[in-house]
Amino acid sequence: MFSDLSKAFGQTGDPAFRKVFFISAGASLVIFALLWSLAGYGVSFLDALIVGWAESDNWFVSIMVTIAETLSWFGVVFLSFMLFPSVMLIIIPLFLEDIARAVEAKHYPELEPGREPPLAETIMGSISFVGVTLLVNIIALPLYFIPVVNLFVFYLINGYLLGREYFEMVAQRRYPLAEAKKARKMNSGGVMVSGFLLAFLLTIPILNIVMPIWATAFMLHRFERARRISA
Repeated sequence: MFSDLSKAFGQTGDPAFRKVFFISAGASLVIFALLWSLAGYGVSFLDALIVGWAESDNWFVSIMVTIAETLSWFGVVFLSFMLFPSVMLIIIPLFLEDIARAVEAKHYPELEPGREPPLAETIMGSISFVGVTLLVNIIALPLYFIPVVNLFVFYLINGYLLGREYFEMVAQRRYPLAEAKKARKMNSGGVMVSGFLLAFLLTIPILNIVMPIWATAFMLHRFERARRISA
């Protein structure tokens, strides 16, 4: 497993990897720029709401407005930092084929090009995955406030989801969806452990931005290893 991860890390400087990273990061920044603009309007509305509620604009109201603005912008910045990798998780699958072909060209040159899923299928799959991930983590949020238990729950949930998503994503380049799911279930133990490793990378600041690219390459290696063992 660590050999496959090392191969993924070792290809970070590949032109295809760099291209996908810059496109995904740029698109994510544009999305957040739009969200920040909307947040600005929201903060202005909050200011007006506080002033209207107090029916005055004295020094006390000014302090309340300043505190509300500070907390609001802090929340926006914090959520942006936390959600940036999740947004990249939506965008990067659109460039799955670029990453996969670069990995195969270097490590599996004997393989024929894989099936490229339709764009609509890829987009819906990505949005669905991120939506389910956020929903499950929101449901589990109370458990995240319990020491030790929070780590166990986080890695269990996100390890399972990440392992499942990435394995099936690369497997569908070679198999129909039903067979891709079957292959994942046949290798469920290894897929889950691989997912735990990806979940750990997702918790490391800065590295978590690159994680979706590494995850795609890493899971392609895991899939090919499993495919050769079962052949």
